[in-house]
Amino acid sequence: MSDSSPPRLSRGEASVSFDDAGAVLRAWRLMNGQSQACVAALLNTSQQHVSQIETGTRSLSLKSRRRIVAELGIPAEDLGLSSGRPHQVAMSREQVSPEVVASRMWWRAQRRWLTTHRCELARLAAQLYPAGQHVPRTSLVTQAAWLPRAPRDLQTITLDLDERAALAAVDGTEPESAPMRPLRSAGVRFDRYSCAVGHLDPPQPFESRPSYRLLGSALPDRLGFGLAASFDALDVCDAVGHEIAAVCMADPTLLASPSPRRLAGQLVFRDLIGDPFDLQRRAIIPTVTTLTIRLRRYPAQPSFLLGWRDPTTVATTGGAYGVVPTGEFQPSGAALWDRRTERNDCDLWRAIVRNYSEQLLGTPAGTRARPIDYDNWQLYQRLTDGLRDGSITAHLLGLGLDALSLAATILTVVVIDDDAFQRTFGAVVGCTTEGGLVSAGSDSAAEGVPFTKTVVDRLLNSEPITAPAAACLALAWEHKSALLGL
Repeated sequence: MSDSSPPRLSRGEASVSFDDAGAVLRAWRLMNGQSQACVAALLNTSQQHVSQIETGTRSLSLKSRRRIVAELGIPAEDLGLSSGRPHQVAMSREQVSPEVVASRMWWRAQRRWLTTHRCELARLAAQLYPAGQHVPRTSLVTQAAWLPRAPRDLQTITLDLDERAALAAVDGTEPESAPMRPLRSAGVRFDRYSCAVGHLDPPQPFESRPSYRLLGSALPDRLGFGLAASFDALDVCDAVGHEIAAVCMADPTLLASPSPRRLAGQLVFRDLIGDPFDLQRRAIIPTVTTLTIRLRRYPAQPSFLLGWRDPTTVATTGGAYGVVPTGEFQPSGAALWDRRTERNDCDLWRAIVRNYSEQLLGTPAGTRARPIDYDNWQLYQRLTDGLRDGSITAHLLGLGLDALSLAATILTVVVIDDDAFQRTFGAVVGCTTEGGLVSAGSDSAAEGVPFTKTVVDRLLNSEPITAPAAACLALAWEHKSALLGL
């Protein structure tokens, strides 16, 4: 071969997906303290066959995979039975070690356990904070300065934006968060919790977007914000929730007999955060949670929009009810013109309208090429006209933190006259970007569910519901006379 001959190129094994079903089976067996003989008996096969599967010298048929799922309870997606296998990362044979596979399996199992037991975990987490900080009947915690005595007209709240860089003392890369970050390869953990989610268990879509970081609160009149990315909050909040789930999964009696004293010394990452209301210690990026109450014509009772949060499409609080709309407080795009106050994306009412557009009408607002022209956007003008003529009212109830994850939320209520609702949302889609709308005995999702004591009590006492949604309902019911004039 001459010196001028081009070198031979090879993609290498690292770019080729490797069937790790055998490693998954071995990891499950070791995690559960089972011998190959015991697993063979459960699967009605021989110990030699199990050994061959684990070492990769014998492949698994589709029928065998389904049997393993049915008999051992290994999640189907871990054996490649789910369409798309979104959490499977291409790895070489050298990268697939029992240590790595076991770490990832255990991590995913803990996330599933967190979803299944979210409500109980949230109630336990709430006990970690003084009773005076609780929003009654919910697992949302707050402080006096964050909770006005009465609902505030949303239009009276001034927002300030400081675009200077603001560092956070805790960002989720600390050694204390390592147990919540599974192995990326042998001996090396994922750098951040969001990286693990993106590679192993991503909802769709899953991207880090520019967001508004809460930097100051002078309620009832003023809120201050800076800039951050949505994953800055996820890296801390999801890891904090995962931590308590992992501890309780290892010792389920913690949920059976909940006591914060029994958790002492076990929540090292939560302890590192310290005061959850310290706005400078970590990036606190709030969602804007809006309870939409529809004032029906007499004698019909008021109703509200309730959604089901699909675990496959939301990064957090999947498998629970939530009020609609709800969205992270962020600009409509990444451009400078979207985020600044003079362009008014940093505005609670405009954020709520954008959430309505996306989650009720299926029409995301904004483009990458130009800012939203609010003056000529029909939906925005129609809703804002409603504020002016009194057919729509918008209120701030306060701010709070989900005790489980310490994720922040801005609690709001929008009350819409029936005629205004019909004019604006007559073509509500049945499914939102977060999941599906819930109705009560009606074919129309826009009918919502009755805003009555019976329904509110049921959701607060016996249904899986997100902490922000529960707080919106509890506070709105407390202030129903002021909000509805009833």
